[in-house]
Amino acid sequence: MTEFVATIKWQLNDGDFLNNNYSRAHSWEFDGGTVVAATASPHIVSPLWAPEENVDPEEAFVASLASCHMLFFLSIAAKEGIQVESYEDNPLGTLGKNQQGKHAISRIVLRPSARYAENMTPSREQQESLHHQAHEHCFLANSVNTQIDIEIQD
Repeated sequence: MTEFVATIKWQLNDGDFLNNNYSRAHSWEFDGGTVVAATASPHIVSPLWAPEENVDPEEAFVASLASCHMLFFLSIAAKEGIQVESYEDNPLGTLGKNQQGKHAISRIVLRPSARYAENMTPSREQQESLHHQAHEHCFLANSVNTQIDIEIQD
C-alpha cells in the first residue's frame, strides 16, 4: 500500500475568530519541500479573508484530477508509440449538489489539447481512445463520484 502525506498549517493572526472574521490563508507543505500558499475559495468566503492569489481546495481538486489524467494520457501515448510534444488543459470544475443534496464539485470538464510530433497526430478516434484509457486508469477519477467529461480541443 502506498501512502501520501502533506502538512497543512494555519495560524490565527488578526481577526475575530469567534465571529468568523479571520484569515483562511494557510499552507500546504509536501515531502519534497514544496510549500503552497492555500486558502478557502474566495467564492465561498469573503476575499477579505481568502486571498485570491492562494490556491483553494476546489481549484486544487480540479487541477489534481486534470494532472492525473494528463500523466496517464502521456504514459499510454508513449506505450502506443505516439510522441506527444505538448499538452495543455483548462479544466473547469462546477460546484453543485450531489445526490444527497450536499455541496460538491459535481462536474469537471477536462479540455485537453495535445500537440504531436510531425506525422504522428492520431486520428480523432485514437485520441478519444487515449483519453478514455487515461480516464479509466486515473487514480483520482476512480476515487470520486464527480461527473468527469472530456472535451478534446483541436
